[in-house]
Amino acid sequence: MPPRLNFHSASRSLTIRPRTVVAPRNPAFFKITPAARRGFAEGKQPPRNGSDEDVAGHVSEEARDMAEITGETPPDMGKSTNVQEILKRDQEGKDKAPEVIKEDIKDTQSASALAHEVSFANLMALGRLGHLENGANASDLTIDVHKFGLPELPIPSNNNLKYRYDPVVSQVTNMMMQHGKKSVAQRNMSFILNHLRTASPPTPNPARPLLPGTPPPSHLPLNPVLYLTTAIDSIAPLLRIRSQKGAAGGGASLQIPVPLGVRQRRRQAIKWILDSASKKQSRSSGRGMFAQRFAEEIISVVEGKSSVWEKRILVHKTGTSARANLTFYSKRRR
Repeated sequence: MPPRLNFHSASRSLTIRPRTVVAPRNPAFFKITPAARRGFAEGKQPPRNGSDEDVAGHVSEEARDMAEITGETPPDMGKSTNVQEILKRDQEGKDKAPEVIKEDIKDTQSASALAHEVSFANLMALGRLGHLENGANASDLTIDVHKFGLPELPIPSNNNLKYRYDPVVSQVTNMMMQHGKKSVAQRNMSFILNHLRTASPPTPNPARPLLPGTPPPSHLPLNPVLYLTTAIDSIAPLLRIRSQKGAAGGGASLQIPVPLGVRQRRRQAIKWILDSASKKQSRSSGRGMFAQRFAEEIISVVEGKSSVWEKRILVHKTGTSARANLTFYSKRRR
């Protein structure tokens, strides 16, 4: 006979635990992706998946590194780079690209050029309309698109940074320079020009005329560079005497006059003025005494009192007496 069951004793060992509530899972067809959502204010066509060719510009690792260096916003590396953008930087790849891509690049360039022309034409039209409203003529329209304006052509020779000084001033400064100290020579040149500007007008000597075309003496202090140029060009010799050894026979040298260029003539004149100024005695001590002696020698040249005129006259007399020797080289070639 089976044992008798006691329900009261069985209930004492029975453990009752509450049931855990599990959240119901949403069905798959209720899940809406962000690409499928659309507001009433948005367009009807959702954005395409893949590369965003209209937004993505020049995206590469180089652009990202440059953005990090300059502190700008780095590009999104998840977006791809257009093939046309890559071919713009690679001429060899552009030549070997398919014909479809070549035509696409040409169409893009022509479209951008056409847009630029159209925008400029619109700008011209708007400018003419504004002139017509003000009562002006439409053909008088001038558009200045440069910030500082264009230089006048032809460009002057002294507009170059390396050659901004007058040629005579530069040549005198270089010849006054000693031991490579050009700053000292430039300081002396500044003192010379200042002395010529503040000096009284010179009184020329009719026996020793200046260069033809020279302005009146009262105008020379107003332009010290012209003052210096006039003095140097007035005493510059037209030729030099070259001694040809053994050309006269019996070992005697033959004096042959040789014409000089403009820069060579000025060099010889500056050398004479420097020699004459260095022989003069200084009136006082100071670092500007040589420049003062040089400026006084320039004034003496214009007034016809300098000994440099005698050297010029002697060279010209020697050249005149030796003018028969000009054909020496032509006879020697025969």
